[in-house]
Amino acid sequence: MSLVVTRFLLILFSCYCGWFIALKGFRSIEAAIIGSLLGLLYALIAVFLDVRIRKMPLKTIIFGAIGTVIGLIIANLFAYSFLSYQLDRTYPNFLIYLSINGFFGYLGLAIGAKKGEDLDITNWPFLGKKASGAATLKILDTSVIIDGRIADIWDTGFLEGAIVLPQFVLRELAGIADSSDSIKRTRGRRGLDIINKLQKQSDISIKIVDQDFPKIQNVDDKIVALAKHMDAAIITNDYNLNQIAEIQGITVLNINQLATAIKPLVLPGESLTVLIQREGKEPRQGVGNLEDGTPVIVENGRKYMGKKMSVSVTSVLQTTAGRMIFTEIK
Repeated sequence: MSLVVTRFLLILFSCYCGWFIALKGFRSIEAAIIGSLLGLLYALIAVFLDVRIRKMPLKTIIFGAIGTVIGLIIANLFAYSFLSYQLDRTYPNFLIYLSINGFFGYLGLAIGAKKGEDLDITNWPFLGKKASGAATLKILDTSVIIDGRIADIWDTGFLEGAIVLPQFVLRELAGIADSSDSIKRTRGRRGLDIINKLQKQSDISIKIVDQDFPKIQNVDDKIVALAKHMDAAIITNDYNLNQIAEIQGITVLNINQLATAIKPLVLPGESLTVLIQREGKEPRQGVGNLEDGTPVIVENGRKYMGKKMSVSVTSVLQTTAGRMIFTEIK
């Protein structure tokens, strides 16, 4: 609300300044009205620029400013080199001079802001080489927040840098937490609890960013766009988001892949003791689980359901969903 009030006061002040200056300078009501209208116009332009700049990444603003300065330098060199004999104090020539500066200034702003997004200044020699490995900033998506394991993983110290929480992800979480579906509501509230847990840990730097992409509707696509803008990695357990981000050259840290990688390695020929809990998909198969949840398929194990059996590993199958161990009764 304070931002709205500030902008409103700016508009009123600009209108008053335009009215006062014009009235004092020309001493007529008509001039004062024109002056207040000009003040209103300048205030609206300032508010519009303020709204646009707040949505821009810092790199775009910096390169836009650099482009504007270069454009104005070129404009003045051009004006003084080729038009100096015409630039007297007459009103038309002054307008020509302003037009040249306005054109080249805007051209420099547009080119600097647009092309600056494609530059990676971390690779410039005088700024030092970009560190190899995962990006320092890490964006959390909705699924990995609800999953909850990210808080425990961060506690171990294997991850470093800062966590980035986009406002559009927080809004999605709040929407899930307010859902009429009890399961969704529970998941959403769990996600908000995980965020609170992360914020209370003093060794974790959390950045909540307002950057949004109004033209993009899907939250996953917004996360990919934000990762490009911030040169950040994405932490997720969503397979589709993982694939889309990797195709576009973004670093992805998948919690499910990490969990699979740290499961104990089992080799063919090793012996295991497993409780056969249920029937398998194939005839006479039984299925049990290791302590970490890895499924163990036991050939001819259906008749031993409810019993702990000593089995021998015949093969191990790695899938996108995890690891499956095939065994037979010893």
